[in-house]
Amino acid sequence: MRASTFFSTALFAATVLAHGNITSPPARQPGPNMAKVCGSAAVSAILADGTGPLENIPSNGNPNCNIFMCKGAQFADNTAKVQTYAPGQVVPFKAVLPIPHEGPANVSIIDTASNTVVGLPLIEFASYADENLAVLPANNTAFKVAMPTNLNGACQVAGECTMQWFWFGTNAAQTYENCVDFVMTA
Repeated sequence: MRASTFFSTALFAATVLAHGNITSPPARQPGPNMAKVCGSAAVSAILADGTGPLENIPSNGNPNCNIFMCKGAQFADNTAKVQTYAPGQVVPFKAVLPIPHEGPANVSIIDTASNTVVGLPLIEFASYADENLAVLPANNTAFKVAMPTNLNGACQVAGECTMQWFWFGTNAAQTYENCVDFVMTA
């Protein structure tokens, strides 16, 4: 119970300090399983700044800890956040970007077993979160993606796939990402 309260409180604090993150649909978060796989330093780094760059998250060398897939956050800590979508369903995303860093971004479906993109990106931005703009375009913080209709039975098991929001701040040379776990109905 104490660990759960600690992670919930620290996660709330981390979200407030972030460079930017997906607020809807619910994204994977660190938890006790991530601490077992990636170490407490990785969890602490994310809890200190929930969307700090991947480059700032220490890796403990465990081959099961892949910081470049969902920031190392483990599916086992996030089973209650699995979303259910139908082929062709339009999914609205919301993001907060208090510290923008211009660069490319996308949302893609990722096969979690191989950490590879399935099909084409659901949305792509050649230029995203440009800090040189007085006001960011509205579609940087509120956008929609359409779920693919050609997954041919893939992504029907929870944990098999995730939707990954990926953003690389070019001048900052920093990588940001969030993952939304989902299952696709037949």
